[in-house]
Amino acid sequence: MVGLFWSFSKVGVGVLLQQAIDNGIERDDMGSLLVWAIAIFVVGLLSAVLTGSRRYLAFREARLVEKRLRDRLFAHVQRLHFAYHDEVQAGQLMSRGNIDLQHLQNFVVMIPLTIANGMTVLGVTVILLIIDPLLAVLSLAALPFINVVAKVFGSRLFPSVMGIQRESAELASVVEESVAGVRVVKGFGAEDVVRGRLRRTADDVYRESMNASKIRSVFLPALELLPNIGLITVLGVGGHRVINDQITLGSFVLFNFYVVLLIWPLRMLGMIIANGQRASAAAQRVAEVLSTDPVIVDRPDARPLHPGRGEVRFEHVEFSYGDGSIPVLHDFDLVVEAGTSVALVGATGCGKSTVGRLIPRFYEVDSGRVLLDGVDVCDVRVAELRRAVGIVFEETFLFSDSIAANIAFADPEASMDQIRTAARLAGADEFIEALEHGYDSVIGERGYSLSGGQRQRIAIARAILADPRVLILDDATSSVDPTKEHEIRDALAEVMEGRTTIVIAHRSATIALADRVVLLDEGRVVATGTHDELLATNARYREVLAAAALEELEAAEPDAGTPEVRA
Repeated sequence: MVGLFWSFSKVGVGVLLQQAIDNGIERDDMGSLLVWAIAIFVVGLLSAVLTGSRRYLAFREARLVEKRLRDRLFAHVQRLHFAYHDEVQAGQLMSRGNIDLQHLQNFVVMIPLTIANGMTVLGVTVILLIIDPLLAVLSLAALPFINVVAKVFGSRLFPSVMGIQRESAELASVVEESVAGVRVVKGFGAEDVVRGRLRRTADDVYRESMNASKIRSVFLPALELLPNIGLITVLGVGGHRVINDQITLGSFVLFNFYVVLLIWPLRMLGMIIANGQRASAAAQRVAEVLSTDPVIVDRPDARPLHPGRGEVRFEHVEFSYGDGSIPVLHDFDLVVEAGTSVALVGATGCGKSTVGRLIPRFYEVDSGRVLLDGVDVCDVRVAELRRAVGIVFEETFLFSDSIAANIAFADPEASMDQIRTAARLAGADEFIEALEHGYDSVIGERGYSLSGGQRQRIAIARAILADPRVLILDDATSSVDPTKEHEIRDALAEVMEGRTTIVIAHRSATIALADRVVLLDEGRVVATGTHDELLATNARYREVLAAAALEELEAAEPDAGTPEVRA
């Protein structure tokens, strides 16, 4: 509606200008001229107000669309399954949630402006045809050519724009990986390698951008020139008709005013096409994400998880990480009785971590069943299942927030007493209190302002606070220095007491915390017993522990003198 009134005001100024010339200047009537001048001022002022309102409303709606799309995209990405995130780079998703949505926003803001300009063009065309059809046709003769040029421009520009956004996303991925992995880069002195990779990717963006610029440099001058042809025609033919008294001077000025008024909307056509092509490419890339259906979802008949103590049962489970990939688990059977602890031990790639990831249904089994307290995990609501299963990953991830907020991540409403209790059980309370701001200390990105062992203990505290009926420790002591491991071993023993716990580990001291040890080999259970029993009777078990100890020794870096608290 604002755009419609704006169009009326812009067109109305021309009509008032014609009347001022024909009834005021031509008739030498100063009174009439003053009235028309005041009328032009009032309509011009209204037009200025409407211009500001039109742009404000256009940007408001565009930003609202961008916000809603971003919220929807982020929520959808959060729902997508682990396998999707295993394959898609974080930088690609960041690019689609940022750059691509900005392109869409830039196009959406043009829609109401373009509609208003379109109504202006339509109104001007009608008035010109009424005043002088011949001169109107001559002044608008370039429009068909503009339409042809615009169509060719759009078809040529789209592939280059798609390439720019594809390469820009790749550049974002390189930057994200380089920043996230800066410690690895510096550790290997590979700054030049990363810089070269970034340069090659940036060159690809530059190449695609220059292709698009070449296309614009060919077509935009035509879109700039063609509207001026109408102005030249009106000046030549219209001036001749004024001299011959075929039209009034006011009508001649009106024609010139309207043709000039048409030039800007027609010039904007190139901008609209370019923005439209970018938005089309962006929409395709965003749609690729939104059209990906989450694999792990609640079944139609999913039910709440009934109370229980956390018995875990695997029945003839077969699993692989994708079509055509090598199976990880073969006819896998395992029972972890409620309130007991089991350590999963095996060589790298035998499926230990996979077992832990199937319980909270991070992945779907190919066949067989995983049961929690006698219920197939596929029949339980996903949110309730994951609240019942706490997991501490080998790779600890902490958020850039206070230590207290990180520990209370699963329950932001937790009291400080609950946070402190969880930290004490995880063996983290002492070093946290030693920090200058204690539990209010803000952790740097990913928690790198703390040592590996400190991060791991906070992650354990985070899992403890969630109070799951099943706790999975996936190599949860891998980042703890062996000389300091005893500091949290007793804490872990206290946490595991009476709680169903699955310990995925390779250190003998951690394995010994479990009531029972299960040896895995090539995706199957090959032996069970206590740590001491298997150590005494199973050669394969001894080989696995020896190989793990050797790997740890070779990978270890001397950290003598490195303070445990670096924050």
